[in-house]
Amino acid sequence: MIDPESRPRYFPIATERPPLLPFSNAEYDRRVATLRSIMESLELDAILLTSMHNIAYFSGFLYCSFGRPYGCVVAADSITVISANIDGAQPARRSHAANLVYTDWERGNFWRAVADVAGSPRRLGIEEDHLTIAGRRALSDMLGAPDCIDIAEPAARGRMIKSAEEIALIREGARIADLGGSAIREAIRAGVRELDAAMAGRDAMELEIARSFPDSELRDTWVWLQSGPNTDGAHNPVTTRKLVAGDLLSLNTFPMISGYYTALERTLALGEPDRATLDIWEANVAAHELGLSLIRPGISCAAICDEINRLFHERGLLKYRSFGYGHSFGVLSHYYGREAGLELREDIPTVLEPGMVISMEPMLWIPEGHPGAGGYREHDILIVTECGGENITGFPYGPDHNILAA
Repeated sequence: MIDPESRPRYFPIATERPPLLPFSNAEYDRRVATLRSIMESLELDAILLTSMHNIAYFSGFLYCSFGRPYGCVVAADSITVISANIDGAQPARRSHAANLVYTDWERGNFWRAVADVAGSPRRLGIEEDHLTIAGRRALSDMLGAPDCIDIAEPAARGRMIKSAEEIALIREGARIADLGGSAIREAIRAGVRELDAAMAGRDAMELEIARSFPDSELRDTWVWLQSGPNTDGAHNPVTTRKLVAGDLLSLNTFPMISGYYTALERTLALGEPDRATLDIWEANVAAHELGLSLIRPGISCAAICDEINRLFHERGLLKYRSFGYGHSFGVLSHYYGREAGLELREDIPTVLEPGMVISMEPMLWIPEGHPGAGGYREHDILIVTECGGENITGFPYGPDHNILAA
Protein backbone atom coordinates (compact mmCIF):
# COMPACT_ATOMS: atom_id res chain seq x y z
CA MET A 1 0.00 0.00 0.00
CA ILE A 2 1.33 3.45 -0.93
CA ASP A 3 2.07 5.70 2.03
CA PRO A 4 -0.31 8.71 1.72
CA GLU A 5 2.37 10.92 3.26
CA SER A 6 4.49 10.38 0.14
CA ARG A 7 1.92 12.04 -2.06
CA PRO A 8 1.74 15.84 -2.16
CA ARG A 9 -1.33 17.67 -0.93
CA TYR A 10 -0.49 20.63 -3.16
CA PHE A 11 2.44 21.96 -5.17
CA PRO A 12 3.41 25.11 -7.11
CA ILE A 13 3.50 25.08 -10.89
CA ALA A 14 4.88 27.53 -13.41
CA THR A 15 5.36 27.69 -17.15
CA GLU A 16 8.41 28.83 -19.06
CA ARG A 17 6.37 30.95 -21.47
CA PRO A 18 4.61 34.22 -20.59
CA PRO A 19 0.93 33.65 -19.80
CA LEU A 20 -1.64 34.17 -22.55
CA LEU A 21 -3.91 36.92 -21.21
CA PRO A 22 -6.76 38.96 -22.73
CA PHE A 23 -5.37 42.17 -21.22
CA SER A 24 -2.00 43.72 -20.47
CA ASN A 25 -0.02 43.15 -17.28
CA ALA A 26 -0.57 46.81 -16.45
CA GLU A 27 -4.35 46.27 -16.63
CA TYR A 28 -4.19 43.37 -14.16
CA ASP A 29 -1.87 45.34 -11.88
CA ARG A 30 -4.45 48.14 -11.85
CA ARG A 31 -7.25 45.75 -10.98
CA VAL A 32 -5.35 44.09 -8.15
CA ALA A 33 -4.40 47.52 -6.81
CA THR A 34 -8.12 48.36 -6.50
CA LEU A 35 -8.67 45.13 -4.59
CA ARG A 36 -5.81 45.93 -2.25
CA SER A 37 -7.35 49.33 -1.60
CA ILE A 38 -10.48 47.47 -0.46
CA MET A 39 -8.26 45.32 1.77
CA GLU A 40 -6.75 48.41 3.31
CA SER A 41 -10.04 50.20 3.87
CA LEU A 42 -11.59 47.13 5.55
CA GLU A 43 -8.37 46.27 7.46
CA LEU A 44 -8.16 42.81 5.90
CA ASP A 45 -5.12 40.56 6.07
CA ALA A 46 -6.03 38.81 2.82
CA ILE A 47 -8.89 38.19 0.39
CA LEU A 48 -10.11 34.81 -0.85
CA LEU A 49 -11.94 34.99 -4.18
CA THR A 50 -13.99 31.93 -5.12
CA SER A 51 -16.30 33.02 -7.98
CA MET A 52 -15.55 32.48 -11.66
CA HIS A 53 -16.06 36.15 -12.47
CA ASN A 54 -13.81 37.65 -9.80
CA ILE A 55 -11.02 35.11 -10.26
CA ALA A 56 -11.13 35.80 -14.01
CA TYR A 57 -11.30 39.57 -13.55
CA PHE A 58 -8.34 39.80 -11.17
CA SER A 59 -6.13 36.97 -12.48
CA GLY A 60 -7.20 36.24 -16.06
CA PHE A 61 -7.97 32.56 -15.33
CA LEU A 62 -11.56 31.39 -15.95
CA TYR A 63 -12.01 28.04 -14.26
CA CYS A 64 -14.24 25.05 -15.05
CA SER A 65 -15.37 23.74 -11.66
CA PHE A 66 -16.90 20.32 -12.36
CA GLY A 67 -17.63 20.03 -8.64
CA ARG A 68 -14.18 21.11 -7.47
CA PRO A 69 -13.44 24.33 -5.56
CA TYR A 70 -11.18 27.02 -7.00
CA GLY A 71 -9.80 30.14 -5.40
CA CYS A 72 -7.53 33.13 -5.67
CA VAL A 73 -5.78 34.45 -2.58
CA VAL A 74 -4.82 38.13 -2.70
CA ALA A 75 -2.39 39.25 -0.01
CA ALA A 76 -0.52 42.50 0.48
CA ASP A 77 2.37 41.41 -1.76
CA SER A 78 1.14 38.36 -3.68
CA ILE A 79 -1.73 36.92 -5.72
CA THR A 80 -2.10 33.17 -6.09
CA VAL A 81 -4.61 31.05 -8.00
CA ILE A 82 -5.48 27.77 -6.27
CA SER A 83 -6.48 25.21 -8.90
CA ALA A 84 -7.21 21.50 -9.17
CA ASN A 85 -4.58 19.03 -10.38
CA ILE A 86 -6.96 17.84 -13.11
CA ASP A 87 -6.30 21.12 -15.00
CA GLY A 88 -2.53 20.61 -15.21
CA ALA A 89 -0.64 23.80 -16.11
CA GLN A 90 -3.57 25.46 -17.91
CA PRO A 91 -4.29 27.86 -15.00
CA ALA A 92 -0.63 28.91 -14.95
CA ARG A 93 -0.71 29.54 -18.69
CA ARG A 94 -3.81 31.74 -18.33
CA SER A 95 -3.13 33.66 -15.13
CA HIS A 96 -1.48 36.89 -14.06
CA ALA A 97 -0.72 35.23 -10.73
CA ALA A 98 1.27 32.48 -9.07
CA ASN A 99 -0.37 29.06 -9.27
CA LEU A 100 -0.67 26.49 -6.47
CA VAL A 101 -2.18 23.16 -7.53
CA TYR A 102 -4.00 20.94 -5.03
CA THR A 103 -4.42 17.19 -5.43
CA ASP A 104 -7.35 14.92 -4.61
CA TRP A 105 -5.33 12.33 -2.68
CA GLU A 106 -6.96 13.61 0.49
CA ARG A 107 -10.14 15.56 1.19
CA GLY A 108 -9.60 19.16 2.20
CA ASN A 109 -6.45 19.71 0.15
CA PHE A 110 -7.97 22.83 -1.44
CA TRP A 111 -8.33 24.43 1.97
CA ARG A 112 -4.86 23.29 3.01
CA ALA A 113 -3.47 25.06 -0.07
CA VAL A 114 -5.47 28.21 0.75
CA ALA A 115 -4.14 28.11 4.31
CA ASP A 116 -0.58 27.73 3.04
CA VAL A 117 -0.91 31.00 1.11
CA ALA A 118 -3.19 32.98 3.43
CA GLY A 119 -1.75 31.75 6.71
CA SER A 120 -3.97 32.37 9.73
CA PRO A 121 -5.54 35.74 8.90
CA ARG A 122 -7.31 37.69 11.61
CA ARG A 123 -9.69 39.30 9.09
CA LEU A 124 -10.35 37.68 5.71
CA GLY A 125 -12.31 39.08 2.77
CA ILE A 126 -14.71 36.62 1.13
CA GLU A 127 -17.52 36.61 -1.42
CA GLU A 128 -20.63 35.95 0.65
CA ASP A 129 -22.78 35.63 -2.46
CA HIS A 130 -20.65 32.73 -3.68
CA LEU A 131 -19.05 30.86 -0.78
CA THR A 132 -21.26 27.95 0.27
CA ILE A 133 -22.19 27.09 3.85
CA ALA A 134 -19.99 23.99 3.60
CA GLY A 135 -17.13 26.12 2.27
CA ARG A 136 -17.55 28.65 5.04
CA ARG A 137 -17.37 25.83 7.62
CA ALA A 138 -14.20 24.38 6.04
CA LEU A 139 -12.65 27.84 5.87
CA SER A 140 -13.22 28.35 9.59
CA ASP A 141 -11.77 24.95 10.46
CA MET A 142 -8.67 25.23 8.26
CA LEU A 143 -7.79 28.92 8.65
CA GLY A 144 -8.33 29.36 12.37
CA ALA A 145 -11.82 30.89 12.35
CA PRO A 146 -10.96 34.37 11.03
CA ASP A 147 -13.47 37.20 10.98
CA CYS A 148 -14.94 37.00 7.46
CA ILE A 149 -15.85 40.28 5.76
CA ASP A 150 -17.91 40.39 2.54
CA ILE A 151 -16.08 42.08 -0.35
CA ALA A 152 -18.41 40.97 -3.17
CA GLU A 153 -20.28 44.27 -3.38
CA PRO A 154 -17.27 46.63 -3.39
CA ALA A 155 -15.48 44.36 -5.88
CA ALA A 156 -18.52 44.44 -8.19
CA ARG A 157 -18.74 48.21 -7.82
CA GLY A 158 -15.15 48.50 -9.01
CA ARG A 159 -15.87 46.29 -12.03
CA MET A 160 -18.67 48.63 -13.15
CA ILE A 161 -16.23 51.19 -14.58
CA LYS A 162 -14.51 49.69 -17.60
CA SER A 163 -10.96 50.44 -18.67
CA ALA A 164 -10.00 51.38 -22.21
CA GLU A 165 -8.79 47.80 -22.77
CA GLU A 166 -12.08 46.35 -21.58
CA ILE A 167 -14.10 48.70 -23.77
CA ALA A 168 -12.02 47.74 -26.80
CA LEU A 169 -12.79 44.06 -26.18
CA ILE A 170 -16.50 44.77 -25.59
CA ARG A 171 -16.65 46.70 -28.90
CA GLU A 172 -15.30 43.64 -30.67
CA GLY A 173 -17.85 41.47 -28.91
CA ALA A 174 -20.69 43.70 -30.08
CA ARG A 175 -19.35 43.55 -33.66
CA ILE A 176 -19.17 39.76 -33.54
CA ALA A 177 -22.69 39.54 -32.06
CA ASP A 178 -23.96 41.51 -35.06
CA LEU A 179 -22.13 39.13 -37.39
CA GLY A 180 -23.79 36.16 -35.71
CA GLY A 181 -27.17 37.87 -36.06
CA SER A 182 -26.65 38.29 -39.78
CA ALA A 183 -25.77 34.60 -40.17
CA ILE A 184 -28.94 33.60 -38.34
CA ARG A 185 -31.08 35.95 -40.38
CA GLU A 186 -29.74 34.35 -43.56
CA ALA A 187 -30.57 30.89 -42.21
CA ILE A 188 -34.17 31.69 -41.22
CA ARG A 189 -36.88 30.23 -43.45
CA ALA A 190 -39.99 28.09 -43.04
CA GLY A 191 -39.17 24.49 -42.21
CA VAL A 192 -35.79 25.24 -40.62
CA ARG A 193 -35.44 24.15 -37.00
CA GLU A 194 -34.57 26.67 -34.29
CA LEU A 195 -31.45 24.55 -33.72
CA ASP A 196 -30.23 24.83 -37.32
CA ALA A 197 -30.54 28.61 -37.46
CA ALA A 198 -28.89 28.92 -34.04
CA MET A 199 -25.92 26.80 -35.11
CA ALA A 200 -25.34 29.04 -38.13
CA GLY A 201 -24.97 32.05 -35.83
CA ARG A 202 -22.84 30.24 -33.27
CA ASP A 203 -20.44 28.89 -35.90
CA ALA A 204 -20.04 32.31 -37.51
CA MET A 205 -19.22 33.93 -34.18
CA GLU A 206 -16.77 31.27 -33.03
CA LEU A 207 -14.88 31.44 -36.31
CA GLU A 208 -14.65 35.22 -36.04
CA ILE A 209 -13.51 35.06 -32.41
CA ALA A 210 -10.80 32.58 -33.47
CA ARG A 211 -9.71 34.94 -36.24
CA SER A 212 -9.78 38.13 -34.16
CA PHE A 213 -8.47 36.64 -30.88
CA PRO A 214 -6.20 33.76 -31.95
CA ASP A 215 -4.63 33.38 -28.48
CA SER A 216 -7.96 33.16 -26.64
CA GLU A 217 -9.69 30.07 -25.31
CA LEU A 218 -12.84 29.34 -27.31
CA ARG A 219 -15.66 28.53 -24.92
CA ASP A 220 -19.25 29.34 -24.01
CA THR A 221 -20.37 31.25 -27.15
CA TRP A 222 -24.03 30.44 -27.75
CA VAL A 223 -27.29 31.43 -29.47
CA TRP A 224 -30.97 31.38 -28.54
CA LEU A 225 -33.23 31.43 -31.59
CA GLN A 226 -36.80 31.23 -30.27
CA SER A 227 -39.95 30.94 -32.35
CA GLY A 228 -43.69 31.17 -31.83
CA PRO A 229 -44.67 30.19 -28.28
CA ASN A 230 -41.00 29.74 -27.36
CA THR A 231 -40.46 33.52 -27.51
CA ASP A 232 -42.28 34.04 -24.18
CA GLY A 233 -39.16 33.65 -22.02
CA ALA A 234 -35.98 35.64 -22.47
CA HIS A 235 -33.81 32.64 -21.57
CA ASN A 236 -35.69 29.80 -23.24
CA PRO A 237 -33.23 27.32 -24.76
CA VAL A 238 -33.09 26.33 -28.40
CA THR A 239 -35.40 23.49 -29.48
CA THR A 240 -35.99 21.41 -32.60
CA ARG A 241 -39.25 23.25 -33.38
CA LYS A 242 -39.53 24.00 -37.10
CA LEU A 243 -40.22 27.60 -38.10
CA VAL A 244 -43.54 28.22 -39.82
CA ALA A 245 -44.94 31.18 -41.73
CA GLY A 246 -46.48 33.70 -39.35
CA ASP A 247 -44.03 32.98 -36.52
CA LEU A 248 -42.83 35.68 -34.19
CA LEU A 249 -39.08 35.15 -33.70
CA SER A 250 -36.54 36.19 -31.09
CA LEU A 251 -32.91 36.23 -32.24
CA ASN A 252 -30.26 36.27 -29.49
CA THR A 253 -26.50 35.97 -30.03
CA PHE A 254 -23.92 35.77 -27.26
CA PRO A 255 -20.25 35.75 -28.22
CA MET A 256 -17.99 35.04 -25.24
CA ILE A 257 -14.41 36.35 -25.36
CA SER A 258 -12.19 35.45 -22.39
CA GLY A 259 -15.17 35.45 -20.06
CA TYR A 260 -16.56 38.73 -21.43
CA TYR A 261 -20.21 38.59 -22.49
CA THR A 262 -21.80 40.66 -25.22
CA ALA A 263 -25.23 40.23 -26.77
CA LEU A 264 -27.54 41.09 -29.62
CA GLU A 265 -31.29 40.50 -29.23
CA ARG A 266 -33.90 41.24 -31.87
CA THR A 267 -37.57 40.57 -32.59
CA LEU A 268 -38.34 39.34 -36.12
CA ALA A 269 -41.36 38.01 -37.93
CA LEU A 270 -41.49 35.27 -40.57
CA GLY A 271 -44.06 36.77 -42.91
CA GLU A 272 -46.27 39.81 -42.40
CA PRO A 273 -47.46 39.96 -38.76
CA ASP A 274 -51.07 40.64 -37.82
CA ARG A 275 -52.13 44.05 -36.53
CA ALA A 276 -52.03 43.10 -32.84
CA THR A 277 -48.49 41.71 -33.16
CA LEU A 278 -47.34 44.77 -35.06
CA ASP A 279 -48.83 47.13 -32.44
CA ILE A 280 -47.07 45.38 -29.55
CA TRP A 281 -43.79 45.23 -31.47
CA GLU A 282 -43.94 48.93 -32.32
CA ALA A 283 -44.70 49.80 -28.70
CA ASN A 284 -41.66 47.86 -27.53
CA VAL A 285 -39.52 49.60 -30.16
CA ALA A 286 -40.79 52.96 -28.85
CA ALA A 287 -39.75 51.96 -25.33
CA HIS A 288 -36.36 50.83 -26.65
CA GLU A 289 -35.76 54.15 -28.42
CA LEU A 290 -36.85 56.12 -25.35
CA GLY A 291 -34.45 54.08 -23.25
CA LEU A 292 -31.59 54.66 -25.68
CA SER A 293 -32.17 58.40 -25.45
CA LEU A 294 -31.98 58.30 -21.64
CA ILE A 295 -28.55 56.66 -21.31
CA ARG A 296 -26.21 59.45 -20.16
CA PRO A 297 -24.05 60.39 -17.18
CA GLY A 298 -25.90 61.70 -14.15
CA ILE A 299 -29.16 59.77 -14.53
CA SER A 300 -29.97 56.93 -12.13
CA CYS A 301 -30.99 53.42 -13.06
CA ALA A 302 -34.28 53.94 -11.22
CA ALA A 303 -35.03 57.17 -13.08
CA ILE A 304 -34.56 55.44 -16.45
CA CYS A 305 -37.05 52.77 -15.36
CA ASP A 306 -39.56 55.39 -14.29
CA GLU A 307 -39.55 57.00 -17.74
CA ILE A 308 -39.97 53.73 -19.64
CA ASN A 309 -42.61 52.53 -17.19
CA ARG A 310 -44.57 55.72 -17.87
CA LEU A 311 -44.59 55.01 -21.61
CA PHE A 312 -45.80 51.44 -21.12
CA HIS A 313 -48.42 52.60 -18.59
CA GLU A 314 -49.81 55.15 -21.03
CA ARG A 315 -50.20 52.39 -23.65
CA GLY A 316 -51.77 49.93 -21.21
CA LEU A 317 -48.82 47.53 -21.50
CA LEU A 318 -46.92 47.90 -18.23
CA LYS A 319 -48.41 44.69 -16.83
CA TYR A 320 -46.76 42.80 -19.70
CA ARG A 321 -43.24 44.01 -18.88
CA SER A 322 -41.10 40.92 -18.36
CA PHE A 323 -37.99 42.10 -16.43
CA GLY A 324 -35.71 45.11 -15.87
CA TYR A 325 -34.61 47.23 -18.80
CA GLY A 326 -30.88 46.51 -18.91
CA HIS A 327 -27.69 45.51 -17.10
CA SER A 328 -23.96 46.05 -16.92
CA PHE A 329 -21.45 44.28 -19.17
CA GLY A 330 -18.04 42.80 -18.47
CA VAL A 331 -17.01 39.45 -16.96
CA LEU A 332 -20.45 37.92 -17.21
CA SER A 333 -22.18 34.81 -18.49
CA HIS A 334 -25.47 32.96 -18.18
CA TYR A 335 -23.99 30.93 -15.32
CA TYR A 336 -21.62 33.32 -13.56
CA GLY A 337 -21.07 36.99 -12.89
CA ARG A 338 -23.35 39.94 -12.30
CA GLU A 339 -22.77 43.56 -11.39
CA ALA A 340 -26.12 43.78 -9.66
CA GLY A 341 -25.65 47.41 -8.68
CA LEU A 342 -25.84 48.45 -12.34
CA GLU A 343 -29.17 47.07 -13.51
CA LEU A 344 -32.00 49.15 -14.91
CA ARG A 345 -34.55 48.38 -12.20
CA GLU A 346 -36.72 50.47 -9.94
CA ASP A 347 -34.80 49.46 -6.81
CA ILE A 348 -31.32 50.40 -8.13
CA PRO A 349 -30.28 53.99 -7.30
CA THR A 350 -26.87 53.81 -9.05
CA VAL A 351 -26.10 56.91 -11.11
CA LEU A 352 -24.54 56.33 -14.54
CA GLU A 353 -20.93 57.43 -15.00
CA PRO A 354 -18.57 57.60 -17.98
CA GLY A 355 -16.87 54.24 -18.49
CA MET A 356 -19.91 52.17 -17.60
CA VAL A 357 -21.27 49.81 -20.27
CA ILE A 358 -24.95 48.96 -20.12
CA SER A 359 -27.69 47.41 -22.22
CA MET A 360 -31.07 48.76 -23.17
CA GLU A 361 -33.40 45.78 -23.57
CA PRO A 362 -37.13 46.23 -22.90
CA MET A 363 -39.25 43.11 -23.22
CA LEU A 364 -43.00 42.63 -23.38
CA TRP A 365 -44.58 39.20 -22.94
CA ILE A 366 -48.15 38.67 -24.08
CA PRO A 367 -49.46 35.31 -22.81
CA GLU A 368 -50.90 32.71 -25.18
CA GLY A 369 -54.57 33.17 -25.95
CA HIS A 370 -54.26 36.96 -26.18
CA PRO A 371 -53.91 39.01 -29.40
CA GLY A 372 -50.23 39.46 -30.26
CA ALA A 373 -49.14 36.56 -28.04
CA GLY A 374 -45.40 36.07 -27.65
CA GLY A 375 -42.27 37.80 -26.44
CA TYR A 376 -40.86 41.03 -27.90
CA ARG A 377 -37.31 42.12 -27.14
CA GLU A 378 -34.73 44.50 -28.56
CA HIS A 379 -31.22 44.77 -27.06
CA ASP A 380 -28.42 47.25 -27.72
CA ILE A 381 -25.14 47.84 -25.86
CA LEU A 382 -24.16 51.39 -24.92
CA ILE A 383 -20.92 52.84 -23.58
CA VAL A 384 -21.58 55.73 -21.21
CA THR A 385 -19.40 58.66 -22.30
CA GLU A 386 -18.97 62.21 -21.05
CA CYS A 387 -21.57 63.33 -23.60
CA GLY A 388 -24.17 60.56 -23.44
CA GLY A 389 -24.46 56.94 -24.54
CA GLU A 390 -22.55 55.53 -27.52
CA ASN A 391 -24.50 52.69 -29.08
CA ILE A 392 -22.07 50.01 -30.30
CA THR A 393 -24.75 47.62 -31.64
CA GLY A 394 -25.24 47.91 -35.39
CA PHE A 395 -27.86 45.29 -36.30
CA PRO A 396 -31.11 47.08 -37.29
CA TYR A 397 -34.25 46.69 -35.21
CA GLY A 398 -38.00 47.02 -35.65
CA PRO A 399 -40.63 46.03 -38.23
CA ASP A 400 -39.09 48.20 -40.95
CA HIS A 401 -36.03 45.91 -41.01
CA ASN A 402 -36.95 42.53 -39.54
CA ILE A 403 -40.08 41.24 -41.27
CA LEU A 404 -38.70 38.36 -43.34
CA ALA A 405 -40.26 36.73 -46.37
CA ALA A 406 -42.11 33.54 -45.39
